[in-house]
Amino acid sequence: MSEHTPDQPSNPISEPASSTSAPAVSNIAQQRQRASQLAQALRQELQKAVIGQTAVIDDVLTALIAGGHVLLEGVPGLGKTLLVRALARCFGGEFARIQFTPDLMPSDITGHAVYDLQSEQFKLRKGPIFTNLLLADEINRAPAKTQAALLEVMQERQVTLEGRPLAVPLPFMVLATQNPIEQEGTYPLPEAELDRFMLKLHMDYPEQDEELSMVRQVSRSTKADMLEVTPLRTLLQAKDVLIMQKIASDLPLDEQVLDYAVRLARATRSWPGLAIGAGPRASIALVRGARARALLRGGDFVLPDDVKGCALAVLRHRVRLSPELDIEGLSIDQVLLQLLDQVPAPRL
Repeated sequence: MSEHTPDQPSNPISEPASSTSAPAVSNIAQQRQRASQLAQALRQELQKAVIGQTAVIDDVLTALIAGGHVLLEGVPGLGKTLLVRALARCFGGEFARIQFTPDLMPSDITGHAVYDLQSEQFKLRKGPIFTNLLLADEINRAPAKTQAALLEVMQERQVTLEGRPLAVPLPFMVLATQNPIEQEGTYPLPEAELDRFMLKLHMDYPEQDEELSMVRQVSRSTKADMLEVTPLRTLLQAKDVLIMQKIASDLPLDEQVLDYAVRLARATRSWPGLAIGAGPRASIALVRGARARALLRGGDFVLPDDVKGCALAVLRHRVRLSPELDIEGLSIDQVLLQLLDQVPAPRL
């Protein structure tokens, strides 16, 4: 459970109306506006704890609203874990953290059956995966068999224990952090697991003024080199997240924008310099991410720029460079940026 007592959000969202009458349409617009305001308030609250990294914060909120999972990559000390802890602080649901290590077993994540001497029966002991927000810290420090414990729950929102499928609480979101693969003692993530992450985000070094502000704030903290998340307010409950996800999924999407998202994903499969392209999950993630970004910016419908804005994070872990470009030192992001420049976007 969360370590804090959640306050009620100051501006809760009501359930979306299903009727298409004029009053209902007006009500939907009001709900959309409240959901957007709540998402923007959440962004401002996170920025109090995580200095800089504005784009990363927006992408994490995009995944939360879209109901997707996030893989955060960066060298140690950039605030990856801090960002997830700050999000958990602003969220009134359950939060669990798993530190991935080389000796971690799959049952340490999912749970296992324990023999009870009094009843002389086996009882299921649920693991930390039964939560709303799951921080998988340094996920690439555990071998593939342990990482595979997340495959079922990330896709189906359930865990099979002793032959019984058990649902996890909703909303459910995995936020995994990893150090770059070239660092000692890490394992590459399996392709099947990578594809289940909606977004892969790169956390880079802060700008000079941001680093100055961070050092100034941390050096005044009573907790050594840690930024504190305790002053952050709890802005939303589990039901609020589910309603935000429903409102985002109902945002109007022009057929041309849908076609643009699919064309982007399909272009990676035949693009010069890419040995492996993105599958259909990428097309779905582009549309879901675009709807979430539209809600986050307060839009009434999805724009091509919303698709383009999340394309790098959606595609970068789903494609592979050809060996020639890899030898030349080109990055996946550079090739994808060329693709985004050349695939024509619709004019609405």
